[in-house]
Amino acid sequence: MHSLNGSQDKLRAEIASQAINSAHESRLLSRHNLIPNTIGLAPGYLQVNLVVLPSAHASHFQDLCARNTVPCPLLGQTPVGDPTRILPEGVIKSPDFDIRTDFPRYRVFKGGVIISPSQKDILTEWTDDSVGFLIGCSFSFEEALVKNGLRVCHQEAGTVPAMYKTNIPVLPTGIFCDYATYVVSMRTYKEEEIESVRDITRPYLATHGEPIAWGWEGAKKIGVRDVHDPDFGVKQQFRDGEVPVFWGCGVTPQNVVTAAGSKIKGLVMSHEPGYMLVTDLTTADLPMLSKKI
Repeated sequence: MHSLNGSQDKLRAEIASQAINSAHESRLLSRHNLIPNTIGLAPGYLQVNLVVLPSAHASHFQDLCARNTVPCPLLGQTPVGDPTRILPEGVIKSPDFDIRTDFPRYRVFKGGVIISPSQKDILTEWTDDSVGFLIGCSFSFEEALVKNGLRVCHQEAGTVPAMYKTNIPVLPTGIFCDYATYVVSMRTYKEEEIESVRDITRPYLATHGEPIAWGWEGAKKIGVRDVHDPDFGVKQQFRDGEVPVFWGCGVTPQNVVTAAGSKIKGLVMSHEPGYMLVTDLTTADLPMLSKKI
């Protein structure tokens, strides 16, 4: 055990010395399975969700994101079959990038069903026909909340956030025409804090923007089945006077993939909910990104 810990410490030190920035460091740590998730890592850098599809469905998925910008703000994608490059240039700046290894955990779907949850890479599953899509993640605005004196419940608990299926329909397009609904992430705040939370997160359109619902009645209106029993992630603890606050979530495409089922020929890959990629985009890029969303 001591030898293993010593080897990991040495590898961490090597990664820290090689990394061009803290975002790159987080990707290298993910690649070597040295971090459980990316919560709170690389403050100031934007984090993203993942969907990998066969190229025949790429244009339909682009259209889906364009029609559903709140849960699916598309920030970049790979060329067909190339896991080492993201377009547009600048989303990833390190030359050693590999979308197949640089998320901490992945899921694999076939026929709309998860056939392999929480695996460490998708080196075997990726093909010359694969296209990877990066979708903005709400982890990106959590630093701003903390800087303004607002707690982030799952950060304090050291867990991934709670996420829920809703009754909000995803606007269909192309092959993705079967009924699917938004997934939302949840954080807990006091009612008097909600306006501040909305103001702080509103500029982050590229990472879901301001919340779409809040309060116990808000949870009912969007069809959250039970706030204390999330569909993804980990149940969060409420302090006295706190209510649930919900944001669009980049796990939504996983709902869409499940609904499409066998219409998608071949494997689909995604991140494990809560286990993100840290990009080289920063909060300074938000105004430019928001114009494109």
